[in-house]
Amino acid sequence: MSKTELFSKEDYWAIWIGFALLLLGLFLFFSHPPKNLEQRHRELNALLSAENKKAPYKTVAWYEAFDKQQKIKSTSEPVGKFLSKLTTKPGSWSTNPLDAFLITPRHVKATKAALAEKYNADVSSETITKAIALADDKIAAANSYDSLELNEKASFAIKRWRAVKKSSDKLGKKYNAKATNKIPYLLVWMLILALLFGFGLRVMGQNAAAFFKGFVFVFLMAVVSYTLAGHHNMKAAGIGYAAWAIILGLLTSNTIGTPGWVKPALRTEFFIKTGLVLLGAEILFGKIMSIGLPGIFVAWVVTPIVLVSTFWFGQKVLKIKSKTLNITISADMSVCGVSAAVATAAACKASKEELTLAVGLSMAFTSVMMILEPAFIHWAGMPEVLGGAWIGGTMDATGAVVAAGAFLGDKTLNVAATIKMIQNVLIGIIAFAVAVYFATKVEKTGAAKVGWGEIWKRFPKFILGFIGTSILFSAIYALVGDSNGYTLIDQGVIRGFTKNIRGWLFCLAFVSIGLSTNFKELKEHFKGGTPLLLYVCGQAFNLCLTLLMAYLMFYIVFPYITENI
Repeated sequence: MSKTELFSKEDYWAIWIGFALLLLGLFLFFSHPPKNLEQRHRELNALLSAENKKAPYKTVAWYEAFDKQQKIKSTSEPVGKFLSKLTTKPGSWSTNPLDAFLITPRHVKATKAALAEKYNADVSSETITKAIALADDKIAAANSYDSLELNEKASFAIKRWRAVKKSSDKLGKKYNAKATNKIPYLLVWMLILALLFGFGLRVMGQNAAAFFKGFVFVFLMAVVSYTLAGHHNMKAAGIGYAAWAIILGLLTSNTIGTPGWVKPALRTEFFIKTGLVLLGAEILFGKIMSIGLPGIFVAWVVTPIVLVSTFWFGQKVLKIKSKTLNITISADMSVCGVSAAVATAAACKASKEELTLAVGLSMAFTSVMMILEPAFIHWAGMPEVLGGAWIGGTMDATGAVVAAGAFLGDKTLNVAATIKMIQNVLIGIIAFAVAVYFATKVEKTGAAKVGWGEIWKRFPKFILGFIGTSILFSAIYALVGDSNGYTLIDQGVIRGFTKNIRGWLFCLAFVSIGLSTNFKELKEHFKGGTPLLLYVCGQAFNLCLTLLMAYLMFYIVFPYITENI
């Protein structure tokens, strides 16, 4: 690898830009922490620990301390608020799309008036249920927690209070909303992204001016995608920004056609690769280990089996001519959707059309599964941990996993998100394995020997950035401790800065996919419906095997781990 390659290849620039953003976030949030951060966490942790030892259930005092700790967020500090506003996206709306961008003082006043009665009723209900929970908690404590009946009564009362509080807090966010104008921040953010990626393209010897011109159009389509996804009906239906970005792009490219001056800004892989480098910071080894061996078995054993089986099925049974299309769809479906598809497509040198087809299938099925899977889990009365493991191991997109898990409760959400996080680690391993396989087996001609040089040449270099950021942030998290890590990293660098940026980059990439795709070019790949059949059969196998493995690991082999989740 020459020094020239480090600054002339897109993969490396994805790493440089990703690392620059992450280091900037670390500097800003760590240099402006909340006041008395360590002391506050130390006191609250001592209280949480004492309450855990005192009672066989989580007491009212435990939850009060927990709530206080959860409110210690770097995103609430001036720096965090500014960065959140800078990287903001259009918000929610019901009747007027302008509400997604502009909330006037008049609108705030009207909202408060409309919600006042309901909000006050919720607050009153929360006060009453907390008082009942506190009374039952004291009765159980007075009996030294020796009465199983009193303990269960107190635990039930506390859970009811928490459910009411959750509803009250959700409404409170709307009731206490402040006047905002997101338009200036969106314009500044568009300029920052244009300069950032334009600079990289300029150093790579490409036309930055042409990129700037087209980027305005791509960014505006991304804004429209976020706006459409923000409508309350679209949220309820689970149709997110990714689906809208692809749909709008496809409608444009297949009707009026994508303007020539826009095409220099269609940097699908550049945007996604940079986003994946940022994603690495969210995959922390400590969190992976928190769910233990059951989660690792579900993610790291099932996924390769499904990938290999689906690829074999596509080649031997469905007779798919293109091995690159087959492996890209198989990785997309079995690992984690778009992220895995991009990495795999780069490793096997799949065409743009093949990548687009794989991503399109993933988006369509994810939207459906995000609604049907949690509905089935609820209907079947599946345990929270099992349901979470099933969702995390089978649903493609991380965002969809979080949304689906949230439908079923906090425990399901946490398990689902952690399983998906563990599964995401495989992106780099799968990409490397695919690069080796295609270089040595698929594309090998005659007796020519394919060496490590060719494997390295086709290996997606941005995966190194993905792995590097994961290692770096895992080390920092371990160094500062869980409590400070939650405040400064989870609720600081990631949630207050880089996660927002990753969302924008993925949205820009999906718009680019749509704008650069023509149905005529895809028609050849849809002959006989084999790609669709491959995805359906592979996902059906994935659903069955993941559910079986999750049940065996969490309830038969390691039940003691499940009890402590």
